[in-house]
Amino acid sequence: MRTTIVCGLLGSGKTTFIQNFLRGSTERAVVLVNDFGSSGIDGEVFSANGIESVELPSGCVCCTLKADLITTIEKILATFSPAHLLIEPSGIASPSGVLEALELLRISPVMVIGIVDATEFIDLHEAEMYGSFFQDQVVNSDIILINKTDLAEEDRIARTVSLIGEINPYAITIPTVHAVLQGPVPDIQNGHRSIQRHTPHLQFETVSFRLQRTVGVALYKKFFEDMKDGVYGNIVRAKSLVDTDQGPFRFDLSYGTMDTVPFAAQVGDSRLVIIGENLEKEALSRALDLHYL
Repeated sequence: MRTTIVCGLLGSGKTTFIQNFLRGSTERAVVLVNDFGSSGIDGEVFSANGIESVELPSGCVCCTLKADLITTIEKILATFSPAHLLIEPSGIASPSGVLEALELLRISPVMVIGIVDATEFIDLHEAEMYGSFFQDQVVNSDIILINKTDLAEEDRIARTVSLIGEINPYAITIPTVHAVLQGPVPDIQNGHRSIQRHTPHLQFETVSFRLQRTVGVALYKKFFEDMKDGVYGNIVRAKSLVDTDQGPFRFDLSYGTMDTVPFAAQVGDSRLVIIGENLEKEALSRALDLHYL
């Protein structure tokens, strides 16, 4: 069985990469996704695109959920017998804990694909905003996609490549747009790696809500704009699948960048997941009559 860990900071493009990577694949692949918050969203996104997935929400697979991660992987192997297992840790989790769990299960070889956002990697690193968290993701990656290069200046991209080379000179770096690879993924699965553990996860608050009614697209966009502008605290990431007056939609907010797109399937349960600091949870709840999950 091939095993791939796809890691990256919040909003870097992990889910998009996996969708692109598995599109047209003929082998049986299963994605184990560890979303932040008590209500996962990425699993439903994968299902809408015909990808088999198993969710492990509400926790961090590199620490509090490590035992659950091991149990879930064992169940996946017994139930699906996949040719390829892909693991997408939450954007606040480091890959080292996942690698340790796979080592305990004697699963080898494993390839780690890291994804960084070319528009923000340099700034976040220089501000030391996440300390050694970046180190864990970068040093344990075999391949690093420098994503969103269409939104970054050439000098910033070059500096990102140089910095990643300093942190992990052995990784293959590949620039991408919308996390799309031009050609196959290099086959460098690592069976004898030395796991380097730094910061296990980022310390953020998470909160999940259920929407009890259909909302207007314009109203919900305004709500996301308010979150982007800091009305409800320092929100670094928000994701929502929601029924609107114009059909099902997916809303995303990542470090001040918003994305709103129609969703390809009916939404089973309209919900919102938010991660950040100093969250105004009661104000969020009142804004659209949201209910905690």
